[in-house]
This record gives sequence, C-alpha cells and structure tokens, in this order.
Amino acid sequence: MISFEKANNIISEEFNKLQLGTEENNLIGALNRVLAETILSDIDLPPFDNSSMDGYAIKFNPNIKEWKVNGEITAGNYRNYNVDESSTVRIMTGGKLPKNCDTVIPIEDVDVTNEFVQLKETAAFSCGINIRKKGEDLLKGEIAVEKDTILKPHNIAVAASCGKSKLKTFKKLKIGILTTGDELIDINIKPDSDKIRASNLYSLYTAVKETNMKPISFGIIKDNKSVLFQKVKNILNKKLDILLTSGGVSVGKYDYLKEVFEELGVTVKFWRVLIKPGKPILFGIYNNNDHQTLIFGLPGNPVSSLVAYIVFVRRHILELYGNQELTIMHAVLKDNISKQDKKRHFIRGVMKKVSQNEHEVTLSGHQSSGNLVQMGKANCLILIEEEKFNPKIGDTVECIMI
Repeated sequence: MISFEKANNIISEEFNKLQLGTEENNLIGALNRVLAETILSDIDLPPFDNSSMDGYAIKFNPNIKEWKVNGEITAGNYRNYNVDESSTVRIMTGGKLPKNCDTVIPIEDVDVTNEFVQLKETAAFSCGINIRKKGEDLLKGEIAVEKDTILKPHNIAVAASCGKSKLKTFKKLKIGILTTGDELIDINIKPDSDKIRASNLYSLYTAVKETNMKPISFGIIKDNKSVLFQKVKNILNKKLDILLTSGGVSVGKYDYLKEVFEELGVTVKFWRVLIKPGKPILFGIYNNNDHQTLIFGLPGNPVSSLVAYIVFVRRHILELYGNQELTIMHAVLKDNISKQDKKRHFIRGVMKKVSQNEHEVTLSGHQSSGNLVQMGKANCLILIEEEKFNPKIGDTVECIMI
C-alpha cells in the first residue's frame, strides 16, 4: 500500500507519456476544446480608427467650441466628409473616423441648434477622446490566442475576428467504462431481493463527459472470471486512452479484476492507496504494440468510486489539457471530524460563503462509502491530510470543489 502523493506521482508520470492527437473543428464546435495551434491576427484590430461612442467627430482645436454639422457616418456606412476645425460629422459607435478627425465629442456633451452643435460649458474636452485607434487591440501578425488555451466564448470571438472558421484542437481522450458485480442491474429495472442499480456506470460516464472527454460505456458484467477475462480482453484491443472499471479490485473471493488484468499483460503500477474512501484502487498500464492504455480499477462502492475518480483521474486529465487544476478552496470547519489513522481522508461536505473572504463547511451527512445520497448533497470534498488527526470546529481546511 502506498501514499496518496506517491500514487499521484506515478499516475502523473504515465499521463505525461500520452500522445495527444489533433483535429480540426469548426469555430462553434471548438468551444471548451484545447487549442492545438497559435492563432495570429491576419489584420490590425480594429482595422481602422473608429468612434467608441455616439457623438460628433471633429478636428481638435481648443479654441473652437461650435461646429457646423456636415453629415453623418454610421457603422459600416463610411463616407469621407471634408471636415475642418469649424465643422463636424455626426458619427455612431463603431463608425470609421473621417481622415481629418482626431476627436469624438459625446452626444450628451453638446447642444444642437439647427445644423450646428455647441460644446456644453460643463463638458470635458481634450484631443483624442473617444477614439479606438487602428491596431490598438492587436497588430497584424501578433498572437491573438495562445496554443493550449481552453476555448471559451471570448476566445472564440477573438478567433472569429481573425477570420478563423476552423481551429485545430487536441483530440478528446477515449475513456472506456466497465462496471462489475453480480448484484448490479441497469437503472430501468426495479431492484428486488439483493440487487442494486448500477449507478457507477452513470456517475463515471457523466464525470468523464464533464471534463469534455469521450466516454464509452461497456456496460455491466457479472463476477465470472472467464467471462470477465474475455470482456476485458476485447476492450483492451479497442486501443482506448483510459479504461475505468468499478468493482472487483478488492480482496474478496470474487474480486477477479486484478488477476484478470495481470493475466492479460497489464503492468500493475500500484494496488491500494492510503486514502479513505477509495483504498482498493488499482492503476496499471497496458501496451498494445505502439499504443498505451492507462488502467484505473476503481472501488465498487459508489462514493469510493467517484471520489477515486475525482482525486486520481480527473485531476490528471485537467492538468494534461491546459494546465487546469482541481478547484481547491479554504473553509472554516463547522463540525468535529473523527480521524485517527494515517490515511488521507476525503470527507463529503457542504461549503457556503459567509462573508466576502470567508467560507464555512459542514459534513454532508453520514460518511459511509456506500451512501450515495449524502454524496449527492455534497458540493466539496474536505481534505484531511495524513498527519492531521481529529480536526475540530474552527479549524481551517482545504476543500476540493465537486
């Protein structure tokens, strides 16, 4: 059994060996993907001097405060009016500035009489105000969006301004999900006797989808070693990037998965970690010619399975794509916690904001690794380090947001 940090270091080393392919996406389809190229601007942005508000374009002279209106320019409808120091052109936001103009006076700062405008006595007045200069945001050839950026709407907008209808992004990881156990039935069946619905299949599938990866469900399989062997063999031949299994990796009589993995040539990097919940996690590598699949044998208990995914799998997916990290916040503990071992604990909690700079966290309820209902009420995992014992009300703790 190894420590949490050592386990994560081993996983990190193997994740760094993953070769991320690239693909082209249309601009809208690239949302939330990770950019695999650097986007350069093909034009100056803005491409011309323009007005930042509705007003009057003038050639500045501090001694002139009344102008004759020669015409009007709206956005996208430019006319090159002849403007001197005693004349002006009404201009709308985004309108291209006439050649001789260097200042825009806001509409609210002038009084209009017939064809003349006069500066109000209370109005501010200086050369160059309310002009967006050509290339002010970005010059042609400059970097508009950096490689490895997670593309959000504002990044998409910049790419669109640079004329990019397609973007090269890193491919999504293909992540298989298999749940094991004689007790499991699908969710559309009402359980009786000793059966339970296979919630892990759905929690892991949606957890993978939440990271914007590509989940592939391989369903439910019974605790039959020969059937399990053939099923896993077929899955490993599909050249997944990651395989997640739940159940079958503890020390029970019918926990066959570890043995099956080893018989199929999986190199087990570690089995069992000093954490609670999630201790019986397995991590291994399967090499199929030139392709490597990372194997995570997650515990079968619903809470353990999801917690292990969050702290061992999601963490490294986020780091692989764009150097994201788990969202960790600090909060004041409002419940005493009993912890007397040297494991790292992940306690389900409910955090809330109590002031501008302070959060507090309470336990979400009973902490059984099979209590999925209390997990459903939580919005964070309270992290209690190995060397910390029996944290008390008022202690500040780290919380991983979920």
